[in-house]
Amino acid sequence: MAATTSKIAEHHTKAAEHHETAAQHHREAAKHHEAGSIEKAAHHAQVAYGHGAHAWNYQEEAAKAHAELHASSKK
Repeated sequence: MAATTSKIAEHHTKAAEHHETAAQHHREAAKHHEAGSIEKAAHHAQVAYGHGAHAWNYQEEAAKAHAELHASSKK
């Protein structure tokens, strides 16, 4: 199955959305740390980490799809 530019764009968009959500949770974690609420800070840090993992997954999918698209255009 050949990669499409719209699928690659979708991967980039999803990666950006997850990075943005991760950033929000990191900010919440920072606020909770400053307030001394370590358990809440840890929760938000863990959620941020999860969104970061999703973002990296979408970035990898975009890169793989781009490579596939590029390889098929060389044939």
